[in-house]
Amino acid sequence: MRPGPITGGAVQRVACLRRLGHLALRAAFFGVALVVPTVALVGTSAVSSVVLAAERAIVLDIDGVIGPAVAGYVLHEIKAASPERVGVIVLRMNTPGGLDSSMREIIGAMLGAKVPVATYVAPAGARAASAGTYIAYASAIAAMAPGTNIGAATPVQLGGNPFSPGGKPEPPAGGKPNEPADTGMRKAVNDAIAYIRGLAGLHGRNADWAEDAVRNAASIPASEALKINVIDVVADDIPDLLRKIDGRIVSVAGKPTRLATAGLDIAIVAPGWRTELLAAITNPNIAFLLLLIGIYGLIFEFLNPGAVAPGVIGAISLLVALYALNLLPINYAGLGLVLLGIGLMVAEAHIGSFGVIGVGGIAAFVIGAIIMFPAGAPGLELAPSVIAAAAAVAAGLFMVGLTLLLRSRRRAVVTGEQALIGSEGEALSWRGDEGRVRVMGEIWRARAAVPPKPGARVKVIGRDGLVLLVASA
Repeated sequence: MRPGPITGGAVQRVACLRRLGHLALRAAFFGVALVVPTVALVGTSAVSSVVLAAERAIVLDIDGVIGPAVAGYVLHEIKAASPERVGVIVLRMNTPGGLDSSMREIIGAMLGAKVPVATYVAPAGARAASAGTYIAYASAIAAMAPGTNIGAATPVQLGGNPFSPGGKPEPPAGGKPNEPADTGMRKAVNDAIAYIRGLAGLHGRNADWAEDAVRNAASIPASEALKINVIDVVADDIPDLLRKIDGRIVSVAGKPTRLATAGLDIAIVAPGWRTELLAAITNPNIAFLLLLIGIYGLIFEFLNPGAVAPGVIGAISLLVALYALNLLPINYAGLGLVLLGIGLMVAEAHIGSFGVIGVGGIAAFVIGAIIMFPAGAPGLELAPSVIAAAAAVAAGLFMVGLTLLLRSRRRAVVTGEQALIGSEGEALSWRGDEGRVRVMGEIWRARAAVPPKPGARVKVIGRDGLVLLVASA
């Protein structure tokens, strides 16, 4: 059976289907053309988010020991920075190191910051030693100025040398070279190594050299640090740094972010007065002097009640000193010896042991001052000049007290029975061998071998109970 002829309606239906097919193909083409760039754009934004609305770069200066004051200053500014207004935070750093607790607070704030944080060791001649090395490794961008150095990140143990008495590291049996023999210090070193290697892995930096900096206190200049991937940039100044890091992709709060730092305004944020005050009182030398002023002030107030000023100054100084010492790593045995030494010197002034207790007090004071703060920790130990001056003042006060005590012993007694013997008075009335006399403003019964006349001067030669023995003066 042959097929029949195609009618006109069928032809129209076939043409319509063809036009619909062409429209579907065009729609599919345009859909692909729209979807592919959109997917590409989404993928790009997932890899990096360009900071376009940022207005400025904030520069924070870390110059000196890293302690509670510096940590508070950096943490406040990092938390206050907004990604919409701040393109990057630059920590311009020159530090010999500092407290582990303060360093970890800063690093924690940097790793959780919403704004990229860069460290810049500057100016020429600056260093990022000890805690500064860890902070540089934790930053999104690590940069140095020419003529600077980084490293020497071995932790310092409070209260002694973790290595051998000869000063050279001696590994334990079966241990690694240059590993401290002390178990506690070995744990601290291994913990520090694990910590800095973890920081190195966050930003792809040289973890092997970081371990060497902790284990062997290695330190290198800026040019070598750049070659071995310890830092990212060597820059002459802040504008040069912002130009060189522009366009780099870094990790910010765990997310890849493309830096847009070229042309940002530079705003240097100086520490506030509270930070400056906290930095001053947490200086070990100032905290130690405040402690002495507080103790001496209270002692003078107790010895001279009503003086007021020594008590007020002493109480304020002592409370401020205790607050500062609470923030600092101190050896409490050293603090106890300092207090014992002062107590012994004060006791010498009252007991009068002819210097034995006082000399012991000075010795305890000096030994306590020496061991009170950790040895070998840059910026966290007492200056020898401060110890010498404090010991000299303590010894001076002790000598003054001892001198006054000896003078008082040579002085004539002015009270009691001994003060009566030899004193003169006046005979008031007399009957037989007894009468009444006025001696030292008091009226006494008296006896005399030769009765004096009323109004005559008499001298006390003895005493029998409440009766004075007198003779004519």
